[in-house]
Order: sequence, then C-alpha cells, then structure tokens
Amino acid sequence: MRLSALDCAHIPKPRLTPKMRIRGTMLLALLLAAILPAGSANEKKITVYSAISNYSLPVTDRNSLEYVGLLEVIEPLARNVNSRTDGLRWKLHFNDADAEFTAGKGRAKVRGRDVDLPGNFLLESGRGLVPLTSLGTLLPRLLGTSITFNPGSRRLFVGNVATHFTAQLSHTPPPRLVMNFSAPVNPTIATEPGRLRMSFNREPVVAPGTPTLTFDDAAIPSAVFSENNGAAEIAVNGTAPLMASFSNDGRTITIAPAPQQMSAPSAPAGVPGTAPATPSASNAPAAAAPGVRHFFAVVDASHGGDDRGAALSDKLAEKDVTLALARRLRQELESRGMSTLVLRDSDVNLSFDQRAVFTNTAHPTIYIALHAASDGKGVRLYTAMIPAGGENNGPFVAWDTAQTHFLPASQIAAQGVASELGRRQIQVRTLLAPVRPLNNLIAAAIAVEVGPPGTDVMDLNLPAYQQNVVSAVANGLLAVRDRLGVPQ
Repeated sequence: MRLSALDCAHIPKPRLTPKMRIRGTMLLALLLAAILPAGSANEKKITVYSAISNYSLPVTDRNSLEYVGLLEVIEPLARNVNSRTDGLRWKLHFNDADAEFTAGKGRAKVRGRDVDLPGNFLLESGRGLVPLTSLGTLLPRLLGTSITFNPGSRRLFVGNVATHFTAQLSHTPPPRLVMNFSAPVNPTIATEPGRLRMSFNREPVVAPGTPTLTFDDAAIPSAVFSENNGAAEIAVNGTAPLMASFSNDGRTITIAPAPQQMSAPSAPAGVPGTAPATPSASNAPAAAAPGVRHFFAVVDASHGGDDRGAALSDKLAEKDVTLALARRLRQELESRGMSTLVLRDSDVNLSFDQRAVFTNTAHPTIYIALHAASDGKGVRLYTAMIPAGGENNGPFVAWDTAQTHFLPASQIAAQGVASELGRRQIQVRTLLAPVRPLNNLIAAAIAVEVGPPGTDVMDLNLPAYQQNVVSAVANGLLAVRDRLGVPQ
C-alpha cells in the first residue's frame, strides 16, 4: 500500500494574546498528559472518570503539596468553560457556576460561598493550580454532582461510573479464573514468573469487597486488586505461567495456565514461561510434548507490539483489527463446541518461529492466521506454498516443509470456509502463497486475510462485518471438521 505525503503550508506566525497564551498552556498540559506513557518514571498523574470522558492529567509538586490545573480538570466535564486573570485573582466560569481564587490564598469563593483549601492557590502563567486534595471539596460544588475521590491513588470518579467485577474460579482441569466486569475493559497485560498483571489505565475499575481474593486452588491461589498513580491493577498469582483471554465483548476475562511449551523455539520476553531460543534451520520437533492439552483450533492474530502491520488508515492499524477478529472467532468456534486457543490475546509481538512452536505444542486440528488489508474487497484465503527440498522422515521433519503432509487437510479447510463465505455473499478468493508460519506447522493451516466489504477501509472495524466474517469461518470449519483429521 502506498502512503500519500502531505504538503506543509507556510503560515505566518500569529501574535498571541494573553488569553491565547492561557488556553495554549492548558492545551499543552492536556496534550502532554495524553502522550506520556502511563507509569513513566517520576511522572505523577490523576485520572478522572466520568460519563462523558475518562482522561489523565499531570500532577505537579509545589510547596510539599500536590497540585493540578483546575481548568484542565473541569473543561472536559462542562460546556462554555472559560477563565480569566485579574491581577492576583483568577476567575472560573462555566454553565451557571462561578468560582474565584486569589494567588497565595488558602480560601476560594464557589457559587458565592467560601471554601477553605488545604494549601494556597497558585497562579502560574495564567494557569490556576489548586491542591490535589481540594478536588473532593471543590468539584461537588462546582459540578453539582457527587464525587468520589481517592487522593492516595489519584483516581477521581464523577457520578456513578465505577466498573465493578466478580471473580470465580472453576476447578475443572485446567482451572480457569473467570472475571466478569460490569462494562467492557481493555487492560494492558504483562506476565512475570508466578504472576499475571492487568493494568487498567482508562477504565474506572474499583475494588471488590476485599482487595485480596483467595481461591482454593494450587495453580491459581489468589488475586490482588490495587490502585496507584491514576491506575488500577489486578495481579493474579499462579504456580504456572498464566494466559488471559477475552470474551463477551470485553466484559469477561478468563485466566488459565498457559499450554506447556516444547523444548524448542519459544516466545519473546513478556510471554509466560519461556526463554528466547531459535529452531534449527533444518529440523524441528514433529509432535507436542506428552500431556499437553489438545485444541481443535489455534487462532493467531498477526502482528502486535511494535509490529503494527499494515497502516490501513491513519487511525487503523492491522494489528488492532486482527486482534478484534481473533477474539470474535474464538467465541464463534467455542460456541460450536470447538476448543480454541488464541496465541496473541494482547498487544505483544511473536516471531514466526515462536508462533509455529506454540501452535505445534498445542497440537491442534486447525491453525487460522488472521490478517487485514486495505486493498481489494472481501476475504482472501491462503494455504502454504511448500518450497522444494527437505526430507520429512523419522521423528523429525524439515522445518520449512513441515506442512507437506497436512496440505490436503489445509485445502479442505480453505474450501469449507470459502463455501460459507460465498453463501453469505462475501467476495472470496483462495490462493497459494509462502505465508509464514504456515510451512512450519504440523496441522491443517490457513491464513485468512480480511479486506473491507466495500471501498471504505474503516468498514473493517464494523462489528457487524467482523462478526459476519468470523461466523462464516467458524461455520465453514464446522462443516468440514470430520474431514480434517487429528494429527497423531
């Protein structure tokens, strides 16, 4: 895909009025809050949750107290917000409310009433800074609504917007911790030995009745809720590497022990229970380790992490579309009784070799790689193009031709999916291509590249279109399931 370049116009530098300087300073503060990575070293922030918007703002230390810009806090929550400076006085007006502060004074007037501040009001370059702990007193009077503020974690809730959750452990092998949230969530997930951490940087997730949850299970003994620096975290403790998967449109997170891995290539840092390794250029193990759980399908969302994939538009990256498709496809397959493992269920990047090894370890009946494209319409289905050479004899197979014996099953799978897509009037083509890691897999394997239904690439993000495509893939595989066979 070719990207067009934008020409820059030369614009004369404007003269800035004092009012423009104030608004510019405020916008700069908001911009910095938006682009600074969460949890940066020495960065303090407050996160505000409301029915209108969730956002974070920088917190500044002054005179041994924490301060925040009051206009920056108020502006996303109300219309017609403005402020002006009159000498040492700073006046704030929005909707039907007025407030007046004086630089160096610990008392303000809000809606005509005096309000004591825990520290002096500060006026810096036209910005009005108030002590952070004063927000619990100021905002209810300014906004006329209830406020819940936790100064220790710097999390502020405007109205009844909290997201609650429950956690229940299923003791079926393997054990599964099912967490149901009252609203969709999209946490950042990180793993370390013995723990999986979910960080909620924009969602108003609040603690359950007790911050520490204990489960009568050796594999997943406990989970702990904590909050700090404008974010919440749920840490799940485990005696084995853990993986998280999403369902119910982001309202349910299921955590379970990760499938055991073979003693061959493994995943990068951040993927549970592995250490970097590289497969032999000529050979790779041909079967999964004994006792590994069998999955009918392994679903692989292509790209991830610093590999964004194709720039489908200036707002849409391939890695985000493929992850959304993978989560929907897992739901569709499992609703039809086909157990499914999603390889990449968060924003991490796996190499082709790591994807192949994880798949071969899971020992599935079918592997489905998901891609997205801005060119063309509908769906393209790929099966492997096997390179010449490489003998597959004995207990080991050639790494680059491991797919050879499974290619007929792969083509049956592609034909089944193509038939169902065609039945739904979704344009489809079947192709052979050297798409990695298809050649390295010891299972039926296809790659599904989803293009937009029409000329607008943003339609790739339409839930109805994504659901129609993955439902067709699931139905197509179900129709040929008995013809795919299970690798031995």
